[in-house]
Amino acid sequence: MQVIITGHHLEITEALRANIDAKFAKLARHFDNVTDVHVILSVEKLVQKAEATLQLSGAKLFAEDHQDDMYSAIDNMVDKLDRQITKHKEKTNNHR
Repeated sequence: MQVIITGHHLEITEALRANIDAKFAKLARHFDNVTDVHVILSVEKLVQKAEATLQLSGAKLFAEDHQDDMYSAIDNMVDKLDRQITKHKEKTNNHR
C-alpha cells in the first residue's frame, strides 16, 4: 500500500506522517486489496481539514472531516473510511 501525504497551507511533520501511517496500517489489516491512498491535509483559518482517497481493487473510496484539531480530524476520517471498507467488503463477499 502506497500512502501519499500532501499538505495545503500546512507543513507535514514526522509526527503527522507517523500517525497517518499507523492509522492506515490498521485499515490495511481489515482489507488486503488497498493499493493507493492519497491523503490531503489542509488548514483554512481555524478549521483543520483531512481528506483521503483510497484506491481499492474495484472501487475508489473518499472521506473527509473538519475539526479544530488535525489529529481528531484524521481519526474521524479513518473511521469513516473503515466503515466504507467494511461495507465494500461485505458487498463483494455476498455474491454466492
